[in-house]
Amino acid sequence: MDTIQFIIGKFNYWVYVVLMMIGFYAMIAKRNLVKKVVGMNIFQTAIILFFISTSSKMGATIPIIQSGHGDAADHAVNVAQYANPLPHVLMLTAIVVMVGTFGVALALLIRIYREYRTFEEDEIYETLEVMRLKK
Repeated sequence: MDTIQFIIGKFNYWVYVVLMMIGFYAMIAKRNLVKKVVGMNIFQTAIILFFISTSSKMGATIPIIQSGHGDAADHAVNVAQYANPLPHVLMLTAIVVMVGTFGVALALLIRIYREYRTFEEDEIYETLEVMRLKK
């Protein structure tokens, strides 16, 4: 019974692990370049969701101190009641990098398709081998 409670209690982490494994499988096992790029995007999304979920704190408020005037002893800050914004800001940066990476990868895929008329790795390798043997 304790194992079931543990699995249910950490459900979001199990979802992230499954998403990571789906993305990893797509990057490693698939031969289609578009599927590899989408797998990379799924993997990155799972990591971002993992970091966001680990940085959340129940009952925390935003780290804005309402009053800043007066004696410092009167306005002592209890750090435990505030959420740390740094992981969220870093993940926003990671999302921007992820979208940029995805866009560049798609642009490269368009260029590869125009050159080789396929997204399949094996066919591209065969074409390159034929071109190498012709020289």
